[in-house]
Amino acid sequence: MYRKILVALENSVADQSLLPHIEKLAGLLRSELLLVHVADGWAARHFEQLKLAESEEMKNDRRYLEETAGRLRAVGLRVSYHLALGDPATGILNTAKAEQCDLIAMTTHGHRLIGDIIYGSTIENVRHRSDVPLLVVRASQLR
Repeated sequence: MYRKILVALENSVADQSLLPHIEKLAGLLRSELLLVHVADGWAARHFEQLKLAESEEMKNDRRYLEETAGRLRAVGLRVSYHLALGDPATGILNTAKAEQCDLIAMTTHGHRLIGDIIYGSTIENVRHRSDVPLLVVRASQLR
């Protein structure tokens, strides 16, 4: 059913809520996983345009993706990863389309109105613009 699942990671504790669901789903369906994180700092947003060197944020994000992919491979899953740059929603959607993913998995933090207005909502942007189904897992209050 889901041949290739894009797993949108935040490089935060929220990922601990999402990964167990994805690990189980991919194991049951024998799906390939594509881990994606979108670096959205200043250097990441202007990387191509200004021909910048990779920032520490981007290096740390890439390391996080490599380590997470390694842990999932160790339990027998097929995993690749991609570090996108710029706007998170756009990076997720563009990668899902380019890689022909048939499910996008993300966490939600449960902001309401004011929080979404102040912080924006990546998940809302993805939800409204995606051509593929979304699996949304509520991020627990892990610390």
